[in-house]
Amino acid sequence: MQVISHRFGIALALVSSIVLAGCSDREVILPGKREPILTSESSATEGAGALSAPKAFVMPRQKNNAAWPQSHASPSTQVVHAALSAAPKPLWTLSVGTGDRARNRITADPIVAEGIVFTLDSLSVLTATSTAGSRLWSRDLTPSFERAGDADGGGIAYGDGVVFVSTGYGVLHALDPKSGSALWKQELKGSGNGRPSYFDGIVYLVSQDSVAWAIEAATGRIRWQLDHLSDVNNMSGSTGPAISEKLVVFGFGAGDLQAAFRGGGLTLWNATLAGGRSGLAVATIDDIATSPVISGSTVFAANSSGRIAAMHLDSGARLWTAPYGARSPLWPAGGSLFFVNDLGQLMRLDATDGSKVWSVDLPGFVSLRQRKSKDVVPHHGPVLAGGRLLLASGDGLLRQFDPETGAERSAIRLGSGATANPIVADGILYVLCRDGKLRAYR
Repeated sequence: MQVISHRFGIALALVSSIVLAGCSDREVILPGKREPILTSESSATEGAGALSAPKAFVMPRQKNNAAWPQSHASPSTQVVHAALSAAPKPLWTLSVGTGDRARNRITADPIVAEGIVFTLDSLSVLTATSTAGSRLWSRDLTPSFERAGDADGGGIAYGDGVVFVSTGYGVLHALDPKSGSALWKQELKGSGNGRPSYFDGIVYLVSQDSVAWAIEAATGRIRWQLDHLSDVNNMSGSTGPAISEKLVVFGFGAGDLQAAFRGGGLTLWNATLAGGRSGLAVATIDDIATSPVISGSTVFAANSSGRIAAMHLDSGARLWTAPYGARSPLWPAGGSLFFVNDLGQLMRLDATDGSKVWSVDLPGFVSLRQRKSKDVVPHHGPVLAGGRLLLASGDGLLRQFDPETGAERSAIRLGSGATANPIVADGILYVLCRDGKLRAYR
C-alpha cells in the first residue's frame, strides 16, 4: 500500500480549514478590495418567501427509530420522519470535549448506536455518552507523533458492532463501541476529514486528496480505491458517500459525482455539477459540499456555488437542474426536497422537477468592514421530526418550521451556537454545540 506522508495530509486539512473557517485574529490583513464570499442580507432576500397557497405536503409517517448510526444519505439507514414530541424540553447537557476554536472546528455529526451517543470534538477526541447523559469513555485519536490541534475534521459511522471514525490526521479508526478499544486503523493518503459510510461489511469514504476508498470493516484491509482529479480548494466538512444495494455514489471537491459498483469499484457513471451564481466569490468554490442522497431511484446532489440536481441512480441521467447551491444536508421527504441554500435560505423544492415551492430567509451574513468582520451564522439541518423541520443554528437557536408553508412555528434557546446537524433517536433530539456540550431534548 502506497501511503503519502501524514504531514502532506495535514497540510491539505489546514488548507481546507482556511476555506471553511476564514482568518484567525493574528493574521496580517493584506491590502486590496474585500469581496464578500456570501451575499449581504439585503440581496439574500431575492425570491424569498413562503407562498400564500403553497403546494400541499404529504407528511410521511413518524418512525420511532432506535438508532442514528450514520448520515441519512443511504436508504438502509435513512429516517425520513423521526418521532419526536411536538414541544421537546431540555433533558440533559454534558461536556463532550473541546468546542470550536480559532483554528479548530467540530465537523462530525453525532451518531447513536447500541444506546450510546458518539461525538468527535475539535481536537479529535471521541467520546461515548449514554442516552441518560453520563460519560462512558473518551479516546484521543491524535497520533502520538502529532500535537493536539494540528489537524481537525472527521466523521463517525457505525455498522456491524463497530464504530468507524475518520480524522484530519489521515487515519480511519475502528473501535469497540462499549470500551473504545482500538480494533484496527487504516492510514489514508490524505486527510480523512470526510464522513465514512458503512454498508454490508464495507466502509466507504473520500479522503481530502479526492481518493475514494472501500475498506473491509472486519479487518481494515483495502478492498478497492478510485483516484479522482484532486482539487486543493476542497472545503472541510463532514460529507460522505451514499450507498444503495448495488452502487456507492461519491462526491468530490471538484464538483464531480461518481457512481461505482460496491463490490469491485467499477465505475458506472460520472457527472459534474458545473456553474454557479454570478457575482459571488463563493461561486468559485464548486465542491460537492454536502453528501449526495439516494431516495428511491433518484440521487440528489448539490454544489456550494449555485447548482442542485436530480439524477437517475442507475444511469446518472440528469432529471432536472435548479439554480441553487446547498450549505446543508439535502432532506427528501413527501415528494419534496428541503435544504439550506447557498444564500442562507431554508428552501423547499418539488422533488419531481426541481421547481421552487418556498424559501425563507434565515439570519445570515453580517456586513464586512475592511479591518474586521463578524461571523456568518451557520445553519445545521434541516431534519424532519415531530411534524416539523428542525434547524440548529450558530446563533444559539433551534428553529422549527412548518414543512408545508415554511412558516417558523417556534424556537428553542440552546445556550450556545450549534456546530453540527441535529439528530433524533428513540424520541430524543441531540444537538452538539460550539461550546463542546451535547444537549438532549425530549
